[in-house]
Amino acid sequence: MANRLFAATVAAFAVTAGLVPSPTEAAEEGIVTRHLHWPTDGFFGSFDRAAVQRGFQVYREVCSACHSLKYVAFRNLADIGYDEEQIKAIAAQYQVTDGPNDQGEMFQRPGLPSDRIPGPYPNEQAAAAANGGKAPPDLSLMAKAREGGMDHIYSVLTGYEEPPADFTMPPSGYYNVAFPGHVIAMPPPLNPDQVTYADGTKATVAQMAQDVSQFLMWAAEPKLEARKQTGIKVILFLVVLTGLTFALKRKVWADVPH
Repeated sequence: MANRLFAATVAAFAVTAGLVPSPTEAAEEGIVTRHLHWPTDGFFGSFDRAAVQRGFQVYREVCSACHSLKYVAFRNLADIGYDEEQIKAIAAQYQVTDGPNDQGEMFQRPGLPSDRIPGPYPNEQAAAAANGGKAPPDLSLMAKAREGGMDHIYSVLTGYEEPPADFTMPPSGYYNVAFPGHVIAMPPPLNPDQVTYADGTKATVAQMAQDVSQFLMWAAEPKLEARKQTGIKVILFLVVLTGLTFALKRKVWADVPH
């Protein structure tokens, strides 16, 4: 009984800490999801900082033309390996709306590390007007908001294909094997060599999709590594506590006649 209780407790902590996946509903029939092995998988998985930085570059040079990242501040980039001077330099490349000033007017200034990364549109209405009536979704929590997380994002980014002959495509739609209904309004965002990686990594569509998927997972769950470390510590504590409890039980009952 005690062993079963301990096992159940450990399992619960493992799921809570993100050490093992929780059950998910079956994927929609017909959706093709490509499952990759990610650096964050498993008990001791962690972010690949180089890949996450490359993913941030893909976001800046490709995705940010349409999608915001409103819950991420420039200073948060320290978590993925950027130093203070690099963060200041990145932030200064953006114009941020501030104010009001002494005249009661809003004004533009270079970004600061404390600012959140500005989006491409001043508000959701402007975003919708520029995109056929529907605003592109914010990407801050996308990796957690969609079932499949990084697998889902990667699959959509690499899932563009020519539609089957018997498939009726609506106007201004694109066929995507990983998207519900196989029709997506977003045109294929990635093309080979669309970015030039500073570390020399070849910028294939698959590579860029992997990198930006990892960056968006970090954006959605920046404390993932800390949660895993906490979960492991809790499990180790429970193992030690169980051993001590068993030893105490044996000592207490050692002199009791059977």
